[in-house]
Amino acid sequence: MKSAVVVFPASNCDRDAAVALEQITGEKPQMVWHGDAELPDVDLIVLPGGFAYGDYLRCGAMAAHSRIVRDVKAKAEEGVAVLGICNGFQVLTEAGLLPGALMRNASLKFVCRPVGLVVEETQSTFTRRYNKGEAVYFPVAHHDGNYFADDDTLDRLEGENRIVFRYAEGQNPNGSARDIAGILNEKRNVLGLMPHPERACDPLLGGTDGQKLFKSLLETLS
Repeated sequence: MKSAVVVFPASNCDRDAAVALEQITGEKPQMVWHGDAELPDVDLIVLPGGFAYGDYLRCGAMAAHSRIVRDVKAKAEEGVAVLGICNGFQVLTEAGLLPGALMRNASLKFVCRPVGLVVEETQSTFTRRYNKGEAVYFPVAHHDGNYFADDDTLDRLEGENRIVFRYAEGQNPNGSARDIAGILNEKRNVLGLMPHPERACDPLLGGTDGQKLFKSLLETLS
């Protein structure tokens, strides 16, 4: 499986994603600078966590207009898998690749800790290795992870089985509507999620629940 990780100014999880991908797929991902015009020929594009462009204006708002994101959008339209983690999720919503928006956490505080999640959808490129209802733990690290969308959009996400992860009962760290932690686009080839699966791929980091996400991608896209 060939992959690429997009690097924005102030990305801080790009190397984490690269390490997880190499560990699980056996191949180093290509690191692609935000100012490049085109992505290489890959099976998976990762938009990593961090603070792209210093989170000026709104989180992900400036990054969504980077040269490389134009090609991310084109590749997504062609069916290439795209994974946006934390800031990457914010970029995907700002770029119009996913519905809704990520607002300030309800507590108005930065949250950084492992949280419990429930796997809601296993019929996707990203989650086929999980079981429906499976409980997992991924770390979160964000100030603007409060997912918001209007009721019609939320109902559509529910009805089309596009809510992939929810925060476990009582563990919603940011106030997200309907405890949403991660969603798919209509074509089901783009996933955005606030928690960090790449930080849950090594026992030395405290857990391996994120491995199944990357193994699902490897199994599907190889």
